[in-house]
Amino acid sequence: MAETTKAASQREADEPHSLVVRFGPDQPLAMDAGVSLAPLTIAYQTYGTLNEDKSNAILVCHALTGDQHVASDHPITGKPGWWWIMVGPGRPIDTNRYFVISSNVVGGCMGTTGPASLNPATGRAWGLDLPIVTIRDMVKAQAMLIDHLGIKTLFCVAGGSMGGMQVLQWAASFPGRVFAAMPIATAAKHSSQNIAFHEVGRQSIMADPNWLAGRYLDQGTFPNKGLAVARMAAHITYLSDEALQSKFGRKLQGRSAPTFSFDADFQVENYLRHQGASFVDRFDANSYLYVTRACDYFDLAADYGGSLAMAFKGTKTRFCVVSFQSDWLYTTADSRAIVHALNAGGASVSFVDIETDRGHDAFLLNEPEFIATTRGFLDAAARARGLPPLAGETDKQPAEAAKPASEQTDN
Repeated sequence: MAETTKAASQREADEPHSLVVRFGPDQPLAMDAGVSLAPLTIAYQTYGTLNEDKSNAILVCHALTGDQHVASDHPITGKPGWWWIMVGPGRPIDTNRYFVISSNVVGGCMGTTGPASLNPATGRAWGLDLPIVTIRDMVKAQAMLIDHLGIKTLFCVAGGSMGGMQVLQWAASFPGRVFAAMPIATAAKHSSQNIAFHEVGRQSIMADPNWLAGRYLDQGTFPNKGLAVARMAAHITYLSDEALQSKFGRKLQGRSAPTFSFDADFQVENYLRHQGASFVDRFDANSYLYVTRACDYFDLAADYGGSLAMAFKGTKTRFCVVSFQSDWLYTTADSRAIVHALNAGGASVSFVDIETDRGHDAFLLNEPEFIATTRGFLDAAARARGLPPLAGETDKQPAEAAKPASEQTDN
């Protein structure tokens, strides 16, 4: 009998279809919660070739429910990697030129140690016994991976949404190890509204009777309904009102008149139900609790006496901050606050605020201005870094539009 999608998802937690590095008890991850996590497994993917002096490595940090499969087919869904538009041969993050690394975050569910992973001390899934994870913990674990790969300095760290938080944390925690940084559609702290949306999602999971206080895997069950509702609520924040109105409006789903029931009469209702139902097949409910909590705790300035500028004081890293005008989850004002802090800290920074009606998820889609911005920033940084140009680089045609823009969202 073919493996079910749910079984495949659970298997990925400990036997991922990707590279892994395992750190033993002698190499613990010191966590912000005041405890050490060991052993620790990090699942990751690489694309391209690391050059001789290891100066062309780009770390791509994934968003909330993303993973290490940035440019390769997802082993559960079979869909293209979540950033195939940006990463690959001839694309803005060109794997003919750069060595791209992407790892699943600590607390995730695709092979890096998370609540669905086996706890060797108990012989069962970690569940809520896993210590609470922060963005800084995620970055510390990534630094352990980069050390394992023998890379002293990353050419660039890039990512959107929660990935952008990781970029900012990298630049603050390891300024000497980051030549260039691209924080995209992100913020230096989670707002009260952001926390509120995440709490709604967490409570929907914990209210599901199949959650069983986080020990559902021990009982062979899963809080599908609660996780689906959490995904539906979050997905609304990834889109703009303009995008929802343009795509759905008040159109009915497969009918000419309302049913006067609580069925999915409207197309937008059907769309959200589909998003929720498909999400539960690839993501662990407890992981959702952990990664949303990590975002909630993120407040970079708080670690520097309340001054965000102090987080970047004297940094030599060059930055490109990108926002999208219709993004109401992490707004243009949030990005401007990052830019002002970088300027106050004396950093080299460029800022692009892109006009689009696609909302927060625009960084995952085929947005020409964003694609051009990324290519231009990396090309300029590569020249400053002394990376050799590709043969015929000025004549190459962009490959990012070779297939239709994906509507897949992995926030």
